[in-house]
This record gives sequence, structure tokens and C-alpha cells, in this order.
Amino acid sequence: MDVILLERITRLGHMGETVRVRDGFARNFLLPTGKALRANEANRAKFEAQKTQLIARNEERKSEAQTIGQSLEGKRFTTIRSAGETGQLYGSVSARDIADLVKAEGFNVNRNSVELNLPIKTIGLHKVSIALHSEVSVMIEVNIARSHEEAERQARGETLTSADAIYGMDEDEQLDEETEVSEETDETEEQA
Repeated sequence: MDVILLERITRLGHMGETVRVRDGFARNFLLPTGKALRANEANRAKFEAQKTQLIARNEERKSEAQTIGQSLEGKRFTTIRSAGETGQLYGSVSARDIADLVKAEGFNVNRNSVELNLPIKTIGLHKVSIALHSEVSVMIEVNIARSHEEAERQARGETLTSADAIYGMDEDEQLDEETEVSEETDETEEQA
């Protein structure tokens, strides 16, 4: 089906362009949301008559998105989840979860704005892109941890291993303990 785009749509085209899309995409998304019109002579004339209004509305939405984007850019959001010793989550963090985190901080973001190809399944710091407008995209950081203490350590840039999570040791303490264990093993071998 050929449609006339009423706004810029990523990976599809710019406002005013006539593009060919699958029938289902047009019927279920583009036409009901008002992002496109069927490509025919009556709709082309309708688009030309409304073109200045559409451009003005698009610029207004873009400026609102840029304002929100400036305050959202680079922010870090923390979520506490259950995970195994290796850092593998019991479940995952989806686009909806991230949108809920951002909304809880007072930003108006829906889950369709979160550009996440696959759900996040490990603890750590993850960069996520938020598309506030077809021309405005910002990066946020999501800190996924098992506890608030672990989230603070991750935020400071400390690398966490599975032993850290279990024993609460930093790397130097682990090395000292491993050295002590190996020395004890050497002594017992010499006595035998």
C-alpha cells in the first residue's frame, strides 16, 4: 500500500514522501495513529493544504522533545533485581520496565520510545537510547544491581565478580585470601 507520510518516521521516510509499506503496517499503525494518509489524489491535495500546519506542529513537538531531552540526557536510573552469582538476572529488564523507571522520575516517556532490541538479562551499567521524537534521541544509563550497595559500587565504576557478590570482598582481599590458601597448601605438601 502506498501512503503519504504526515511526519518523519525513522527508517521509512520524511514528511510528505509517498512510500510503499505493507498493508498491515499501514492499516494497524500508520493510518490509525495519524502518521500517514493513503496515497491518492484527494489525500495529496489535503496534505498540501495542511502542510504548513503539519510542519508547525512537528516543530513544536520537536522543541518540546529537545527540552525534555536536555534534562534527560546522560541521567542514570537504578533498578534492583534478583540475579544469580554470575550476574544473570532471574527474568529480564524490558523496554516497559525502563519506561516505568523514567516515568517515576517525572519524565513523560512511553515504552515505544525506548529503543531496546533485546531485553537486558545481566546486572551492570547499560546504555539505552530513548527516542523522544523522530529527530530527537537521548542516551540514558540503567544501573541494574542486586542491592543498593551493589548499585552504588557499580556507579563508582567498580567491577563486580561473582565472589564479590557472595563474600562482599574487593579484589585485593580476594588476592590476599588466595595467596594465604596457596601458602597453606604448600606447607601441608611439604609436611607430607
